[in-house]
Amino acid sequence: MLPADDPTPGCAPALGLRFADALLWVGEVHADQTRKGSGAPYVTHLLEVAALVLADGGDEREAVAALLHDAIEDAGVTPKQIKKRCGKRVARMVKACTETVGGELPTRSPAPRDASTWRARKQELLDHLRDPSVSDAVLRIKTADALANARSVVADLRRQGPEVWRRFHAGATDQLWFHRSLAVILAARRPGPLSDELRVAVSEMEELSRWWFDVGHPQPGDV
Repeated sequence: MLPADDPTPGCAPALGLRFADALLWVGEVHADQTRKGSGAPYVTHLLEVAALVLADGGDEREAVAALLHDAIEDAGVTPKQIKKRCGKRVARMVKACTETVGGELPTRSPAPRDASTWRARKQELLDHLRDPSVSDAVLRIKTADALANARSVVADLRRQGPEVWRRFHAGATDQLWFHRSLAVILAARRPGPLSDELRVAVSEMEELSRWWFDVGHPQPGDV
């Protein structure tokens, strides 16, 4: 009999204690965090990304990495802590999914993670995703993350209009550039249902934002 965390070939991936423990952990480390705009618990985003990874055929370790993909970046968890609790493979994936500042992880870099470093961080991420050495598992998680984020922005744009861009570290022009760049790179690196859905979501994002550019340039701080 196969262990609980090793799925039978051709069957849906089994979810065992590793996934259950990761659920408890992300609930703890992201306990006080909420989603921008909706105010929903941040864990809702992590659950959505994990669900997309599993629906796309990811295994349990990929689903665990999806749950933890923001733990280093937003909760101060270290790769060493992830390795100790979830294993080496999960730690490698989470580390590869984490934005760096000048090549340094947030837990090592003193650089602020705000508007002053936004463009550099996003460009580093895009360059990283173009690297042929990035694994299919990491590309799957990043595509799921990008899709979940794009769908969230689209939903907010429908409800509130393009003023939603004001709550981010960069304005509409930069944000649309980043989402479109992600969609293009991920479609080229990992074509399939996830990247197809990402392109659809980004196209809708652009369409919903288009009218704003006739009346102003929605950057942070504009009145």
